[in-house]
Amino acid sequence: EFLLSFEFYEKELETYPFWSNNYAKTYLILKDGTNTNEFNSKISGFLKSKQADSNITLFLKRYSDKYLYSNYENGVQSGGRIAYVKLFSIIAVFILFIACINFMNLSTAKAASRIKEVGIKKAVGAHRRTLIFQYLGESMLMTFLSLLLAVLMVDVFLSQFNLITGKQLTLSFDSNLILMLLGIILITGIVSGSYPALYLSGFSPATVLKGKLNSNLGDLWARKGLVVLQFTLSIILIVAVMVVYEQIEFVQNKNLGYTKDHIIYFEKEGRVTSGGETFVSAVKQIPGVVSAAFTDYKIGNGGWTYGISWEGNELYNIQYHEISVGYDAIDMLGIKMLEGRTFSRDFPSDSAGIIFSEAAIQAMGLKDPIGKVVQHYAGPRKIVGVAKNFHFESLYNEVKPLFFKFDPSNTSSVMIKLEAGKEKETIAKLQSFYKQYNPGFSFDYKFMDEDYQSLYASEQRVAVLSKYFAALAILISCLGLFGLAAFTAERRMKEIGVRKVL
Repeated sequence: EFLLSFEFYEKELETYPFWSNNYAKTYLILKDGTNTNEFNSKISGFLKSKQADSNITLFLKRYSDKYLYSNYENGVQSGGRIAYVKLFSIIAVFILFIACINFMNLSTAKAASRIKEVGIKKAVGAHRRTLIFQYLGESMLMTFLSLLLAVLMVDVFLSQFNLITGKQLTLSFDSNLILMLLGIILITGIVSGSYPALYLSGFSPATVLKGKLNSNLGDLWARKGLVVLQFTLSIILIVAVMVVYEQIEFVQNKNLGYTKDHIIYFEKEGRVTSGGETFVSAVKQIPGVVSAAFTDYKIGNGGWTYGISWEGNELYNIQYHEISVGYDAIDMLGIKMLEGRTFSRDFPSDSAGIIFSEAAIQAMGLKDPIGKVVQHYAGPRKIVGVAKNFHFESLYNEVKPLFFKFDPSNTSSVMIKLEAGKEKETIAKLQSFYKQYNPGFSFDYKFMDEDYQSLYASEQRVAVLSKYFAALAILISCLGLFGLAAFTAERRMKEIGVRKVL
């Protein structure tokens, strides 16, 4: 952990002079009053002025938008984490609407117990508007009490929610949150209380004082329609949860074209950096170690380059994922060869060898590629094999061109495959060996399959949260149905008594 001047980095980095290199991120603080659109027009063609064949257009992105709006396609914002915010907002509205339907149903179902109240108030001069405001006020009061209970529950369960989501959210009240909560009270109160208010206030005084209701059949169908609607919304949520879980299952079981199980890796440090094959050979002798190799491959992460040309094509117009490896790395990952072979100790010339992926050969349009020489930015390299395509990134991305170059000294990590079922004891032996071989450095390893899981951490959180939200929606729907059933049973007490007597 140390700092170097940028001038030192400039001297050491071989590809520094190339404008096509995007290793550095640029942050700007604009002067007050700067028009961002005009500024974008000034910098849009900047790279093309430095490199004629560049097709990159520069534009500004607000730093505060980086977290939620991180995805871009062809320079146009196309989503990001904001999609999850929208998803759960829609689910929240669904659940709130289901609860509103319950309130409407129970309020209208209990109308029989309030018809005399309505009749008397109308008989002594109450206007319908007055009654509507009364019932809407009752609805908003109920919503306010529910909000207090909800805030209390959020405070109680927030730590558990943070555990599920991997976040550190806190409940703190500011003016924006208070205004939003007041807005929720207003909207929810009006939505849930509107139908009961209009329904109850519409009774005729003469009719209701005789103990009769106006249109029982229509009211019954309205309540049934609302019940059907709320269960429709619940079923939509259930189906959505099932789809999410199927997608997660697909991610877990998809054949990626390589093996990630029982493989650990750790960064090269100290003596390991200069130990070369001696270190790898010593590791292979440890019981429980199946194989070991140098690599700089990490799932979902790696370097990109345009620096490849070949006879008949002098343009650096194909972007490749570049992976430096030592002996046995490709075999350890279980990557299959379409043509040729992997790097072998039996062929000393492999020090200048290169292996392209199937997608790379297709993009290059090469026929019979084995044995041909390509110009790498670090020198000529001979194609010794073509590997079958494998998903080295997230499944969201299509398989892109890739090549392996034999360059163990330029790798960043050591990859070790462990015998299945003996991981714990083997790692303990590796830690003991590493402490002796590389004193002063800790054995900080990671499992490759855990890295793969981390690519879909957001999706897994969505799956878990969706499960809870769907369960909540079903519970609220069932509570509404239970309330209607209980009220119906209460209204039929005399019938039930007569039936029991008989």
